[in-house]
Amino acid sequence: MSVLRTHIQDVGAERGVGVLESRLTELSREEFARDVWARTTALTRGASDFSDVFSPSAVDELISRRGLRTPFLRVAKGGSTHPPSSFTAPAGVGATIADQLDDTALWRAFADGATLVLQALHRTWEPVADLVSDLSTELGHPVQANAYVTPPQNRGFDAHYDVHDVFVLQIEGTKRWTIHEPVLPDPLRDQPWTDHRSAVADKAAHDKPHLDTVLGPGDVLYLPRGWLHSAQARGEVSIHLTLGVHTWTRYALAEEMTRAALASLREDAPMRRALPLGCSGPQDERELIRERLLAALAEADPAPSFERARRAQGRPAPLGPLAQLSAVNGLRPTSPVRLREALEARLAGTRLFTRVGYVDLPESDRVSVTRLLDGHVRTAGELGLPLAGRLLRAGVLLPGNR
Repeated sequence: MSVLRTHIQDVGAERGVGVLESRLTELSREEFARDVWARTTALTRGASDFSDVFSPSAVDELISRRGLRTPFLRVAKGGSTHPPSSFTAPAGVGATIADQLDDTALWRAFADGATLVLQALHRTWEPVADLVSDLSTELGHPVQANAYVTPPQNRGFDAHYDVHDVFVLQIEGTKRWTIHEPVLPDPLRDQPWTDHRSAVADKAAHDKPHLDTVLGPGDVLYLPRGWLHSAQARGEVSIHLTLGVHTWTRYALAEEMTRAALASLREDAPMRRALPLGCSGPQDERELIRERLLAALAEADPAPSFERARRAQGRPAPLGPLAQLSAVNGLRPTSPVRLREALEARLAGTRLFTRVGYVDLPESDRVSVTRLLDGHVRTAGELGLPLAGRLLRAGVLLPGNR
């Protein structure tokens, strides 16, 4: 059964709650994890006023003024996508790169009923990037953001499923969503809906929907990966944001464990030996290999490679080179500094691991760095000027207050 909650907007920051509760679901992280996460849909009416995050004027600015290139935009109509060459062109003297968005061509496609898909908005629109960063930190899974801009009475894509969870944030207009239960529960990233095209089409055409509803501005719909969905704009232009949560799975952890086991077998001399002359097939060596592999798996620690993979799936907060250089050159004991947000910083012994690499520290700096990891603003004098300068140069610290 779908979880339906009606939300009277509250400014969550004033109550110290996360973005899930304050802006998306009205459920605390614990409630969401227990009742919804990866299990069922959740619809929240009037979850938030998202005008501070995205808007029609943001769409126009991104398309007409930001010099975006493919693949930051797709164009779709009738269940298929237009070739990039149909909506890109050079932009004149000093900007002759040929794959820049052509606003005239996009206007014509939109007027003809095509949906405009602005992709990776967490890289191009700061308010969306901030929301994505907060949600990713709260969930512990990587998050991306796309916007779908659909003309009246049109649908961009036929029924399909995604291989990631999604939060749908209705920004402008209304859109009817038709949701069906999965044909393949919990699909992995290499198990797209096109592998089950006929089953998806059959279920969407003949089964009763799990949910058939219209989203209006401020509504939020959560869909676990694998759930079938299609959406159609109604009497006006519809804009919605999709926050895609690229969930880490047990299978992904098994992959990292297997990699760790295989890495250890490289150091196992008997495993490096050639197969005997005249070996007739795997059965001759299977028992020895299974024994050695199981022993390696029993000892494998997937944590280091898993942490590296997790850090690589996200990005730290923006760093301005000029502001950073000014902070380094002007560093004083009273200079405020802070840990760079979304850095996934972790101290293991005297090594600080982050998304921008690791830093080896003297034992004398451990206490200061441990204190820094709470995220509060410190002064360079509290940390010690040499340590503060080193971490600024490494891109671990940022200058000033938030």
